Parts: sequence; structure tokens; C-alpha cells
Amino acid sequence: MFQKTAIFSLIVLTLALGSCKSTYQKLLKSTDQDAKYEAAMDYYEKKDYVKALELFDLLQAVYRGTAKGEEVSYRSAYCYYNLKDFIVAGYYFKRHAQTYPLSERAEECMFMNAYCFYLDSPRYSLDQSNTNEAIKELQAFIDMYPRSTRVSEANQLVDNLRAKLEAKDYNIAILFYRMGDFMAAITSFENVLKRFPDTDRREEIYHYMTLAYYEFAEKSIPSKKRERYESAIEAYNNLLFQYPESKYLKDLATVQEKSRLKLAN
Repeated sequence: MFQKTAIFSLIVLTLALGSCKSTYQKLLKSTDQDAKYEAAMDYYEKKDYVKALELFDLLQAVYRGTAKGEEVSYRSAYCYYNLKDFIVAGYYFKRHAQTYPLSERAEECMFMNAYCFYLDSPRYSLDQSNTNEAIKELQAFIDMYPRSTRVSEANQLVDNLRAKLEAKDYNIAILFYRMGDFMAAITSFENVLKRFPDTDRREEIYHYMTLAYYEFAEKSIPSKKRERYESAIEAYNNLLFQYPESKYLKDLATVQEKSRLKLAN
């Protein structure tokens, strides 16, 4: 009895699934655009973004320039967004804002375009091309809508991205230092200070620059030693002046004294 019931249930389920598939396939081929639109909206509300998007794609040209066309464009962007295809979603959000510039959703879509780039930004150890593009798009949004309530959030996102770029540059400098490439380390640390003048890593950077300049001087030819010992002392003095309670001063005092002795000889 149980076996017959199971077989019957399987047959019913198979027929139901076949019927659903058949209905959807027929809908795709149908010339009833309004039926497609209503079905797409229904799939969207049910979070079936794949089916909704397939129908929306068929309706893009049909309703272009109409209220339904605006809705299709807007929801298509969010379909890609909810499917986590952020680059394509960003393209659709921006296209929507450009196609319907007077729409009350234009501002939202320009922000979402930038936010999609933000979400696609990789961790700091990877290539940061997308991070730079995200900053560019966020700044474009801020410039376009300076009075927007989203400006504060956009600025925070920019700060987050800049922190990622700073972390990458700082860790590259640390890597050069650990490899013993002191010239490259010094240049990299100086670039971090120039690019990110508000960095919270300034104390650590002066610490490493003092050590790097000293080691660089030790390995330099005689004609270059003096200026590099002087630079080591200058980095130490910058640390002392800006961070008089720094935990690094005690250890660096020996380096500073050795540099002075080298200059005195």
C-alpha cells in the first residue's frame, strides 16, 4: 500500500513540475506582453529573480519609454543585485538613472551603482582596480547629489575603501622592509604618508623609517652614508615630536645614538 502511495505521489509531483515548466516556457514564447509583465512582477515578489529577469529581458524593448518600462528597468537592476552579480547590477542601475533622469528613483539608482562597485571591491591584498573605481563612482554620486541624505553613507564608504588602499600600501612597505629592500621600503612608507595624511599608522611608519634609514645607511657606499644617517635621525625626531610617549622611542634611542656617532666620526 505504501509503495503504491509513494509511486502515485511521485507521478503527481512529476506532472505538477512538468506543468509548471510547460506554463513558464509557454509564457516565454507568448505574444501576450501584459501577461509576461504580470508574471515577471509576481516572480520578482516571490524572489525568483532568475525567472523574473528572463521575462524582464524580453520586455525591455516592448515597454521602453513607458511607466512599465521604467519598472522593468528598475527591477531588472535589483534582480542582478539580489543575485549578487554586482558589476552587471551596477551597469543596470546607472543605465536606469541615465534613461529616466527625472525619475524619483534616479538618485537611488546612482547610489546603488556606486554601492555595487563598493561590494565588488576585493580584500586589500588583491588588485585594487575595482576599489579605485568604486571611489570614483561614489565621489561622482556625492558631486551629483550633494544634498542627498545618502551623502553621509557615501562618504563613509569612501573612507572604508581608502582604508583598504592604505592597508595595501602599508603592507607592501612592510614587506619591502622585511625583505631587506630598505630603499623601496622608505619610498613606500613616504608614499603612504603623502597619500593618506590622516593615517593612524603614522607612529608605526616613523618607527620603521628610522630603522630602514639606519640599515640603508649601513649598507650604503661612503658618499651616501651621511645623508641617510641624518634621515634616520630626522625620522626619529619626527616620532619624538609627534608621539612623545611612543612605545618605540626606547628601542630606537640606540639607533638614534649610533647614527649620531657615525656622523661624528
